[in-house]
Amino acid sequence: VQLVESGGGLVQPGGSLRLSCAASGFTFSSYAMRWYRQAPGKEREWVAAITSVTIITQYADSVKGRFTISRDNAKNTVYLQMNNLKPEDTAVYYCNRPAGGDYWGQGTQVTVSS
Repeated sequence: VQLVESGGGLVQPGGSLRLSCAASGFTFSSYAMRWYRQAPGKEREWVAAITSVTIITQYADSVKGRFTISRDNAKNTVYLQMNNLKPEDTAVYYCNRPAGGDYWGQGTQVTVSS
């Protein structure tokens, strides 16, 4: 199982980024996926989740209405579209497969600053 995040970077407040997580080594379409983030000096926190078949999405209150999680099972990829970014969104963002072993990617840095 391998999860590889990409798409992070430096963005000004109010800007947008789209993170990607490319999955391999398992049947991607069969698993729910999640995004987490960890800011400096803080615990890792759950951001968003998407189910495998019915495509139900859930969001942390702190990102609801600004972030959108989606998946492309043909490309074995889960995305996190982040709009109206705020400085408090600055963190390392991780992709996670919670079931069947709890796998994590290496993370991608998102910095929101003017």
